[in-house]
Amino acid sequence: MSQLSFEFTPPEPERPPAGAGVVAAGADLTPEDMALRLQAHPDYRVLRRLVPVNDHGPAPQAAEGGGQQPWVLVLDTETTGLSHADDRIIELAMLLVQVDGRTGLPFGPVETFEGFEDPGMPIPEVARQVTGIDDEMVRGHRLDDDRVLAMLGRADLVVAHNAGFDRPFLEARFPAFAGKPWACSFADIDWKSLGAESSRLSALALEQGWFYDAHRALVDCHALLKVLCAGGEDHDTPTGLGRLLLAASQPAYRLRATGAPFESKDALKGRGYRWDADGRVWHRRLDHEEALQDELLWLRSAVYGVRRAQVEVERLDALTRYSARPGVVESRVVPIS
Repeated sequence: MSQLSFEFTPPEPERPPAGAGVVAAGADLTPEDMALRLQAHPDYRVLRRLVPVNDHGPAPQAAEGGGQQPWVLVLDTETTGLSHADDRIIELAMLLVQVDGRTGLPFGPVETFEGFEDPGMPIPEVARQVTGIDDEMVRGHRLDDDRVLAMLGRADLVVAHNAGFDRPFLEARFPAFAGKPWACSFADIDWKSLGAESSRLSALALEQGWFYDAHRALVDCHALLKVLCAGGEDHDTPTGLGRLLLAASQPAYRLRATGAPFESKDALKGRGYRWDADGRVWHRRLDHEEALQDELLWLRSAVYGVRRAQVEVERLDALTRYSARPGVVESRVVPIS
């Protein structure tokens, strides 16, 4: 039998990827030095942890004709659950800051508030898991009414990232919140049109290049304020704060397509209408009068056809928007297109 022979050639050692050895070669580099090197490489993205800002610097120089410098109260609540009727606030945090109306950027010191409140009931397990707050942390605590109301009294606008959730809870606990204009950074800003893939606060933070430990009220407030400060320096791109100040100054509308035929349900749903099971009506929100007029014309052509139709229009200003209180309701005839 003949013998087989093999010639073995060892493989060449793998070449290290570009940039390898940077840390070893520069062991005295700070984490920020390393982060800067990484983010300069096209294959890496760097996320930095949120650093709360407690002072946004000196007041801007006064422009010709002055300019508004409103006080904005950014807040977040943690609660025992989702029901405004049955659940209670267990934590409230607030940031009060003054905003330059020209740039939409905050300036000056940030006044902060954070407090627990005993809800008088055991905190459900799901709430403990989401918030990290347990019964022992809130036992015997009560929110400082005087401080809350003092900060609220100075505010020109209240902002929350889900105002439809926070506002009814706060109006039940502090009725004075009903007398302030509100804006919602989740619903009043079209994040999708601005290039964001999600309107969730944590997702907006990641897109801006930083992260934070979510679901505690105070850090959520600092995260929201930072998200809303993006842009503004060039005066061409409004900040989120600037967009909210504008939204709060204009009425919105809730249009109820009363009497819409059953066969139009798919068209209504595709258009963005939602079904109100209690009122048995399709409805949607529209952000300005021009959009309302366009929607009435669409209803004529796509829903009502030649039949006579009247719809309900609820006017929502910043004093009623996101509250449980209704706005001014009127009937409008759907115009013939």
